[in-house]
Amino acid sequence: MLTKQDVSFSRNWPLHVMFSIYFAYFVITAISPTHRMQWLMESILPVAVILVLAFTYQVFKFSNLSYLCMFIFLCLHTYGAHYTYQATPFDTWLKATIGTQRSYYDRVVHFAFGLFWAYPFRELLTRVAIKLGFWSYAITTVVVLGISAFFEIVEMGAAYAVEKYGEEYVGMQGDVFDSHKDMGLALAGAIVTLGILAYVIRRINSEKFKLDEG
Repeated sequence: MLTKQDVSFSRNWPLHVMFSIYFAYFVITAISPTHRMQWLMESILPVAVILVLAFTYQVFKFSNLSYLCMFIFLCLHTYGAHYTYQATPFDTWLKATIGTQRSYYDRVVHFAFGLFWAYPFRELLTRVAIKLGFWSYAITTVVVLGISAFFEIVEMGAAYAVEKYGEEYVGMQGDVFDSHKDMGLALAGAIVTLGILAYVIRRINSEKFKLDEG
């Protein structure tokens, strides 16, 4: 069911469940966020993603596995938007447990971007552009890295446009290499997912070959 494609929205109950859970979660986290202006800025991303997916559903339907990956990432992002990426309970726990000086939840989400979006991007590529084999992995990796870099540029623009809240939104926390590390983590996440996917596909093809030979 998670890999099923070309199902009408009315019959796609796993997608209904994911959307309902996320909608309820979004509404709950919209109530009294830590920093309302920063929450508004951060919430542009999930709203835009959902609108694009909704308006393009009849043209291109992802597999439910891809929608699940997107759902997990959006939940992680929404959690950070509610508390601000610098003040999540995760970071409070991390600082109290191992004595970290900076907040690392933003690093987690950047890694999660590559980890959870690599599969949908590759699915889109293989079904629309029909790029198979090595290039489906290489191009997907470049797309993840490119979008990550684009987001860092958008953050910079937002910091200039909304100077009062820009520093909190960017979340550099005094690290001049913050953007580079964020992009590197997104790249690492994509490599992990694509590496696992390549291994699984190779094993499946190997088993099919053995059955055909038998």
